[in-house]
Amino acid sequence: MIDELDVAFDEDAEKSRPRRHRANKSGGRSAAAFVMTFVLLAVLGGGVYFGYTKVRGFFVAADYAGAGTETVQITVAKDSSLTEIGNELVKADVVKSTKAFTNAAEAEPKSKNIQSGTYNLRKQMEAESALALMLDPKSRVSRGVTIPEGKTAKQTYELLAKATGIPAKDFETAAKDPETLGIPDWWFKRTDGKKVSKTAEGFLFPDTYEFDPKATAPQILQVMVDHFLTVTGELTFADDVQKNLSVSPYEALIVASLTQAESGTAEDMPKIARVAYNRAYKEKIPLQFDVTTNYWLELNGKDPKHSGSLLTKEMEDPKNPYNTEIVKGLPIGPINSPGRAALSGAVKPPAGPWIFFVAVDPKTKKSKFAVTNEEHDRNIQEACRNGIPLCNK
Repeated sequence: MIDELDVAFDEDAEKSRPRRHRANKSGGRSAAAFVMTFVLLAVLGGGVYFGYTKVRGFFVAADYAGAGTETVQITVAKDSSLTEIGNELVKADVVKSTKAFTNAAEAEPKSKNIQSGTYNLRKQMEAESALALMLDPKSRVSRGVTIPEGKTAKQTYELLAKATGIPAKDFETAAKDPETLGIPDWWFKRTDGKKVSKTAEGFLFPDTYEFDPKATAPQILQVMVDHFLTVTGELTFADDVQKNLSVSPYEALIVASLTQAESGTAEDMPKIARVAYNRAYKEKIPLQFDVTTNYWLELNGKDPKHSGSLLTKEMEDPKNPYNTEIVKGLPIGPINSPGRAALSGAVKPPAGPWIFFVAVDPKTKKSKFAVTNEEHDRNIQEACRNGIPLCNK
C-alpha cells in the first residue's frame, strides 16, 4: 500500500512548480550540474592521481643505483628459489631489497638458469646489474662436482681433487678418522660378530655438490657425510633395519653398497638386497658377489675386471678381507657409496627365497632371480645367449 503522506507530498510538489519557462530553467540547472560535476571529477581525479603517486612510492622495491662498490662473494645453495637467492644478496649487502632482485629476475627469462655455486659480485649493486653478473659464467667461482652412485672412496677423492684442486692425498688423510667427519660411533657396530672396517667408505653420499672455494678437504668430506646422515635419517634407515631385519645399520649399509655395485637397474635393487640377506643370515653361505673381489683389486692398485674374466685365485684370495667367494657372511665393510635407491632397497627388501641372481640382458641390464641351482643355470645360459661373457668362465 502506498503511503498517503508520500502521495500528498508529490501532489503539493507538483502544484507548487511554476508552469512557465519550465524547459529553460530545467536546462540551466542541467548545465550547472554538468559544470559542477566536471569540476568535482577534476578535483577528485587530481586527488586520486596525487594519492596514487604518493602510495606507489611505498610499494616500489628499494634498490641501489649503479654497478656497486667493493667485491664480495656469495654462495647460492642447491635448489635455491629466487627469493632465497635475493635474501642471500641482501644479507651480503649486494642488493638493497629481495623484492628488487625478484622483480628483476621475473622480468628476465634467463634467470631460471642461475646455478648453485659461489659468485663474485659487488656490494650495493642495482638489482638488474647483480642479476646480469649472476648470469655471467665468468662471475661463478666454484664449479659443481658430481659424485655418481657406486663410486668408491678412492674414486671419490680423485673426482674431488680434480674439481677443487685439493690433492687426493689430503682427502685420504682427512678420512683416516671417520668420526671426526661427523659419523657417529654407533654406525660402526655389528651384530654378526665380524670385524669392522672403520673407514669413510659408504658414508660419502653420492650427489652433485657446490663447495665453497675456500673449503678444506675435511670440510668437504664433512658436507658429504652430513648429507648421508640426512638421507638415512629421512629413510629412518637405522631404526628400520634394526627393528624389521634384526641387523645393525652398518651391516645394512654393507648390503646397500653390494646392491649398488651388483645392480643394473634400480628396480632390481630390493631383490638383490634380499639375496644378500638370505645368503648371509638365512642360508649362511658365501655371498659369491664378484664385486667384492674387484674392490680388493682396486684397493691394491689393480684394474677391475668383468665377472667372466676374474681368476679363481683372485676370487679366493685368502688375504682379501672383503672375500665373499669362500668366506661366509658379509665382508668387513661397504665397498662404495650407495645412493638413495640402494639404501631404500636394503631397508625394505621384498620377502622371497631367492639366493641367486644374474644379469641376463645387456641392454636393459635387468637380472633374473632363482631359488635353485638348476634355475640359476638356465638364467646363466640365457645371459650367455644374449652376449654376456659368463659361459667361458
